[in-house]
Amino acid sequence: MEAFLASFAMVAIAEIGDKTQLLSFVLAARFRGRHWAIISGIFAATLANHFVAALLGDWIGASVDPVAMRWILGIGFLGFAVWALIPDRLSEDEEGGRSFGAFATTLIAFFLAEMGDKTQLATVALGARYASLWMVVVGTTLGMMVANVPAVLLGERLTRYVPMSKVRFLAAAIFAVFGLLILADADMGLGMGRPAPG
Repeated sequence: MEAFLASFAMVAIAEIGDKTQLLSFVLAARFRGRHWAIISGIFAATLANHFVAALLGDWIGASVDPVAMRWILGIGFLGFAVWALIPDRLSEDEEGGRSFGAFATTLIAFFLAEMGDKTQLATVALGARYASLWMVVVGTTLGMMVANVPAVLLGERLTRYVPMSKVRFLAAAIFAVFGLLILADADMGLGMGRPAPG
């Protein structure tokens, strides 16, 4: 359950103001009235992308020395904390086109936009941290949906009420605390090793 909760919380907060959330706003504006096709595309793209990311993380977590892995993960999460403070921008290439329809455009654009994104890399790290592959995939996917469904349904009205700078700071703080806890475990042996599935 810890794998699910940590994955859900980290990705849901990190996704606020992220380029894939900006893509959700753009797609909702481009395909007005096609909300459910967009949401379905986001879900399918995220599930596929995060499954591959968590699978890679799981393989890394099982292959690398546990102490070295904790140092890598701890420093990685501190890096995510810094990255979370930087506002994202969406390039024209990631906005997608009209040629495929709302679902296919969303699926392709979202999958590609998520490649190398902080939420995807966080999913790799979470997959390495926790042995519960499916809990990581379900948690990160639901975290993405919690952040992106309101963006699709409420659009610009939402951005007036959500202070992005505060959300970025909160995401950075969560990543930093997680990184510091992992580093403390690597340094002092606090028993925060890779939890078994469960």
